[in-house]
Amino acid sequence: MSVEQRSADNAAGSAPKGSGLKKIVAASMVGTVVEWYEFFLYATAATLVFGKYFFPATGNELDGIIQAFLTYAVGFVARPLGGIVFGQIGDKLGRKPTLQLTIVIVGVATFLMGCLPGFADIGYLAPALLVALRFIQGFALGGEWGGAVLLVAEHSPNKSRGFWSSWPQAAVPVGNLLATLVLFIMSTTLSPEAFLGWGWRVAFWLSAVIVFVGYYIRTHVTEAPIFLEAKALVEKEQAVSHGVFEVVRKYPKGILQAMGLRFAENIMYYLVVSFAIVYLKSVHKYDTSSLLLALLIAHVIHFLVIPQVGRLVDKVGRKPVYLIGAICGAAWPFFAFPMFDTRNAVVIVLAVTVGLCLHAFMYAGQPAIMAELFPTRMRYSGVSLGSQVTSIFAGSLAPLLAIQWLKDTGSWLPTAIYLVVACAITTVAVLSLTETKGIALEDVDKADAAREGLLPTGSR
Repeated sequence: MSVEQRSADNAAGSAPKGSGLKKIVAASMVGTVVEWYEFFLYATAATLVFGKYFFPATGNELDGIIQAFLTYAVGFVARPLGGIVFGQIGDKLGRKPTLQLTIVIVGVATFLMGCLPGFADIGYLAPALLVALRFIQGFALGGEWGGAVLLVAEHSPNKSRGFWSSWPQAAVPVGNLLATLVLFIMSTTLSPEAFLGWGWRVAFWLSAVIVFVGYYIRTHVTEAPIFLEAKALVEKEQAVSHGVFEVVRKYPKGILQAMGLRFAENIMYYLVVSFAIVYLKSVHKYDTSSLLLALLIAHVIHFLVIPQVGRLVDKVGRKPVYLIGAICGAAWPFFAFPMFDTRNAVVIVLAVTVGLCLHAFMYAGQPAIMAELFPTRMRYSGVSLGSQVTSIFAGSLAPLLAIQWLKDTGSWLPTAIYLVVACAITTVAVLSLTETKGIALEDVDKADAAREGLLPTGSR
């Protein structure tokens, strides 16, 4: 019996069902909640606190925010490096140990951020230390996402892979929700001076509790049978390799497609959850607590919508659902910013919520689509590389460019045009895909094995 046939038999006979699959989903989600609690906590704090606390005053509030988001961008630069390193580890040793390592690294870095003194205390050493910790945080997160979604995707039934693998994506708004909730409580119960002085630190210190919980849960999951079979194949066949260099050499088109899929989604997300705060706060002087409350509501709805879009991905296909998100996403800023300009709380919440719902049409199906682009032996590397490299040119620059354009022109129109171009690029990437709804990952591996000359007649 061939390695590929055994893989298919294992997938059919021992794939977790019911509570077993739910346990794997929970293990994936809890780590993602931790990672994104900490990542989004930094993004929100960069807007509300870091510009004032870690950088010298210039007389223009936007200057400090721009400097804070430059340090925020450092995390995005580090993410591809993390994707390369942890992708290699994950393809060689397994998804589970890699995910245990990444959650600890991010937790330690975030806790230490809460301990840093400000610019008034140690001068430019303060932002330097912030940048160093931000780099470490982004480095670990670069390896987290790919492992978390693949842990679920490789255990999921073929016909419902889109739904089950969308749950780690739904954990992102949960993490954002927790970060926003903590900051909301601190900002409403403390004076502005106390919140700026020490209140924001509590949110960073609380990450240690969530890290312990996430690490414990991840110790109780197992690797997918298809990964174990692929690992055995690599060990047996000396001509077959795995990891970053192999996937770049063998599947460059898949990496480019993954990057294209990620481009508009990543840009749109940070415009909705980060730049919208800056716009409302700097242009309309909107209250901080009200802004955080608006995000709280939007994150709850985002969480509820993502799995439903995952179901839709399995029902109607990967491509049409993604195209809805890319095309409609391009229209979002043209009605959202006029809605922001009303300064009406209900209208503002609606604008942010619609933006995140449109984002879900691109975000929910990403794990299934990207998992189906690469064979198991190099899937972690391919998914991590394709998704994380894009973040340098997308999510890291999006709020920076938008804030700079707002400062230079006083208008949101350049940002709207920027998102339209991004959505056009993603639309091209989607159209280049082959529809893979319902495909077996074993078939992807068989095609790869045949390509390597391991299956000259369909079996060995």
